[in-house]
Amino acid sequence: MEVPRVFFGLAAALVVPLGLGWHRSRPGPTVLLVVLYGGYAVSSYMDRLRPWVALCATVLVALGVILRGSPGESERFGFPDVGSWWARTLGTPSRWGAVATGTALLMAAWIAGGRTAALFLDLVESDRAAVFASALLISAFGGGVLAKAATRPVRREIEELEEGPERTAAMELMSGGPVIGILERGLLFAFLAAGQPEAAALVLAAKSLVRVPNAEHGKHASEYFLIGTLASVIAALAMGMAARSAVGLSAL
Repeated sequence: MEVPRVFFGLAAALVVPLGLGWHRSRPGPTVLLVVLYGGYAVSSYMDRLRPWVALCATVLVALGVILRGSPGESERFGFPDVGSWWARTLGTPSRWGAVATGTALLMAAWIAGGRTAALFLDLVESDRAAVFASALLISAFGGGVLAKAATRPVRREIEELEEGPERTAAMELMSGGPVIGILERGLLFAFLAAGQPEAAALVLAAKSLVRVPNAEHGKHASEYFLIGTLASVIAALAMGMAARSAVGLSAL
């Protein structure tokens, strides 16, 4: 269990503060959390070198993200003139952030070793993995082309509406459509490809609860929502069934 514990533990230590946006507002707590939780993740393997190198690489990644996003201003670090001193003496923080990130990547490459490289090559050479990965991309992005074409008449009608609350609400609903559509089709495909159509139905139910248009949006927005959702379902279902059939599994 060494590899799973270390991998997931270090990933969590890095993702949590970045997900909270602490790398911009709280750089100190970000590094502290990475060190503490990362130390917990590798604590069972203190007698081995690779987990500790992995922890150092994770800390470097955190520092790299913090420094890459730093404008080099004194307020960014909380001390008078430290930003200008940093830039004058050591160079721009973003440059050092790139150095830290590059060092972390080299350390990660050393940690990975031959076994991980062999597993990665096996994954790359796997026909089944290639089929599912390609089908996922086609579903997520190609399905967007289908949804855009299907909703074009409705979008044109919305754009031609007179200025007012209905047009504003409908335009706001459409503005998040492309990104939500990509995520929706990706989730639908993942569940369908895994042979879990019931879970795919939950994705649609959740979307309907959160994003369903109301009377304020008008009938055009409702049509846009319905047509776009159906187009996404068709794309994900078609590619999920095609991918499963291509690798010798049942279509559903």
